[in-house]
Amino acid sequence: MTARTADRAARVDRAMAGMSEAGVRLVALSWVDNAGIGRVKAVPLGRLPRLAVHGVGMSPVFDTFLVDDSTARTGGFGGPVGDLLLLPDPDRLTVLAAQPGWAWAPADRYGQDGEPYPGCHRSFVHRMVGAAAGLGLSLRMGFETEWSVGPGGPGDGPAYGLARLADSGAYLLDVVDALTAQGVDVLQIHPEYEPGQFEVSTAAEDPLGAADTAVLVRHTVRTVSHAHGLRASFAPLPEPTGIGNGGHVHLSLWRGEQNLMHGGTGPRGMTPEGEAFLAGVLRSLPALTAVGCPSPASYLRLAPSTWAGVYRCWGWENREAALRFVTGPVGEAAERANAEVKCFDQAANPYLVAGSVIAAGLAGYEDALRLPAEFTDDPARADPGELQRRGIVRLPAALADAVRHLKGSVVLRKAMGDHLFDALLAVREAEDGLFAGRSRAETVEATRRRY
Repeated sequence: MTARTADRAARVDRAMAGMSEAGVRLVALSWVDNAGIGRVKAVPLGRLPRLAVHGVGMSPVFDTFLVDDSTARTGGFGGPVGDLLLLPDPDRLTVLAAQPGWAWAPADRYGQDGEPYPGCHRSFVHRMVGAAAGLGLSLRMGFETEWSVGPGGPGDGPAYGLARLADSGAYLLDVVDALTAQGVDVLQIHPEYEPGQFEVSTAAEDPLGAADTAVLVRHTVRTVSHAHGLRASFAPLPEPTGIGNGGHVHLSLWRGEQNLMHGGTGPRGMTPEGEAFLAGVLRSLPALTAVGCPSPASYLRLAPSTWAGVYRCWGWENREAALRFVTGPVGEAAERANAEVKCFDQAANPYLVAGSVIAAGLAGYEDALRLPAEFTDDPARADPGELQRRGIVRLPAALADAVRHLKGSVVLRKAMGDHLFDALLAVREAEDGLFAGRSRAETVEATRRRY
């Protein structure tokens, strides 16, 4: 037994403690594919110690699965030959509070030779975190999760209305109770803009932990919703009208205990390092849109003046800027200053989002970029000439445009590696073709129950 295998076995043994007493009989091992769909294999609890070391077989064909479960065939991807191993992360093994008898763990994908699979999204995040650590940096991230159970479900009424708690209060209590029992630190939960739409925000974590938590939050919301006779949708646009579900991600850059988004002489108190990182994210946003807005339905949601952040600009507390800078309350900025990427949605694979944003930011850090002047209004209402002078442009308005930017991104190809990058491109191009010619209503109907 190698030292790595022995360490993993010991971690599994620690994680198993109390599982039987909690009534766990099956463990869901999950990963997220390039289309943003969560996939799963389940194993009996008693088999977990062996399988956590030696893995569970699964096909690499999932690299090219599309939202409708068809596959893209290109460049050697998507064929029936080959096999991989799913290895659950013992440190994230969690009893599912709203699903008695079940536990959950995110899985890493390995080749049959025991080496990390180049298409594994969790490994991608791990590599980017390692690249940051090599520069003496670390990151904290947190995802906001929006979902819909309407129209007609609980929470119908005014946007953010207190009255909506009258019929959704018990439902939201069960969501928070389940998340809390699973060790998720809930910051806030509330009715959102649309009837039957809600949002929950969770505390910042290391990037891999934040992506894992995003997967667990979505599954928990689905399970609690089912128990209430509801069906949750995380689709970018669950109905042909409305503003849809965003998937905003917050991030901050740290050197040791110092938050590099605060305490400097740069814009809004950023340090030069923090500013350069955010400038890198801003520079790569057109390509990042293909990662964080992965579905043709995503571009139905990306409308101006809907707080979707469709213009490539940044601003302090500007919810119409694609990159919103948040300083937090007076006295807490040293801990809470962060940036929010506004344009992403819930169809995105959170691991791809985390790894790609880090890659873009580190490229800006290494190039010592500087941010342009911040924008302090809604770009959609600004003079077009001013926007042109300041270099503020719309982000891609269609998946094909985003894919074009992704293809040209040297930063993201280098960070992901050819295998993952080419598989991702194949899926994006295939989904663009899959939805070609469909109406808005047809696109919404085809995706509303897939996410």
